[in-house]
Amino acid sequence: MDTPFKVMALGLLALATVAASPAQADDYPSKSIRVISDSAPGSAVDVTFRMIMDRLGKTLGQQMVPVDQPGASGAIAAHAASEAVPDGYTLFAPAISLFISLPGKAENLPLILPRDFLPVGSLVEQPMFVCASAKSGIKTLPELIARAKEHPGQISFAATGIGRITHLTGLLLQSRTGIKLQVVPYTGGPAAALTDVIGGRVPLIIEGYSGLAGAIQAHTLNVLAVASRHRLSEFPDLPTVAETLPGFAAGGWQGIVAPLGTPAADIQKVNDALRKVLGEPDLAKQLALRGAYVDAMTPSEVNAFINAQQMQWHPVLQAFEASINK
Repeated sequence: MDTPFKVMALGLLALATVAASPAQADDYPSKSIRVISDSAPGSAVDVTFRMIMDRLGKTLGQQMVPVDQPGASGAIAAHAASEAVPDGYTLFAPAISLFISLPGKAENLPLILPRDFLPVGSLVEQPMFVCASAKSGIKTLPELIARAKEHPGQISFAATGIGRITHLTGLLLQSRTGIKLQVVPYTGGPAAALTDVIGGRVPLIIEGYSGLAGAIQAHTLNVLAVASRHRLSEFPDLPTVAETLPGFAAGGWQGIVAPLGTPAADIQKVNDALRKVLGEPDLAKQLALRGAYVDAMTPSEVNAFINAQQMQWHPVLQAFEASINK
C-alpha cells in the first residue's frame, strides 16, 4: 500500500535535488578563497600577485587569501595545493618554472597540465631584461656577443636560481649565439646577485624588471635588451633580443590552476572574473610599471600556453642536463 507514496517521495526528493544544484553552483563563492603561491613574502612577484588578488576578490564578492609557501623549488606549494579539497576554495598560482623544471630537481616537478592541475587563468608575463654592470663597459647585446666570442667562458652572468627562467634565458642566449658564459648561481632573488653585478665582479645579470628597477634607474646597470616579443611602450628605445636573434622571447609567467576535481562551473566563474580584472586599464598600467604585463587567457589557452612553453624549453633543459652529467 505504501509503495506509491514511496515512489512519490523519491520523485519529489529527486526534483528537489535537481532544483537545488543550480542554486548551489550559483552561490559560488560563498566564502573566502585561498590562493597558494610559491613566491617569497614581500618579493616582487608576491606584490604583483597580491595586487591582482585584491581586485579579483572584489569582483567575485569574496576575499582572496594569498598563502605564500616558498621552498623546494615550488614543490612545497604544489604539494599543498594538490592535496586541497577540490571545492573551488583552494587555488594555486604557480610560476612558469614549475612547469619547465629539470626532472628530479624537486619532487613531483615539473608539473603537467591537466595531469596534475586544472587550468583556470593567467595573471602576468614578465619579460627578461639582459643587463650588464656599468663597470663592464658593455652597452649593447651585439657588443656582448662579440666580446663573449673573443673570450669564451670568461664572461659570467648571475643566475637567480638554477633551472629558473632567469637561468634558462642565459642558456638559450648561449645556444642561439654560440657563445659560452660562466654561470654564477645565487639564491634569494636578485638582491644578493646585484651586489656583485653592480660592483663589477659579475658583469651580467638576467632578471625581470622589478628586481632590477632601482639599479637601472641609478644607472649602475646598462640595459642591453629585453626578451619580449615586441618593444615595450614603457621602454620605447630599448631593443628586444629578437632584433638581434629573430624569434627570441623569454619571460616569467604566473597563472592560476585548481586541484583536480574542482567543478568546471567554479573554474569558469573565476576565469570570467579574472579576465575582467585584467582588463582594467589602471591595473594594467600599474603592473607594467613593475615590468609585469597582463596576459588574460581562457583555461584552454592556459593549457596550450604551458604546452608550448614546455616544448620551447625542453631542448634547453636537455642540453643543460647533459652538460652537468658529463
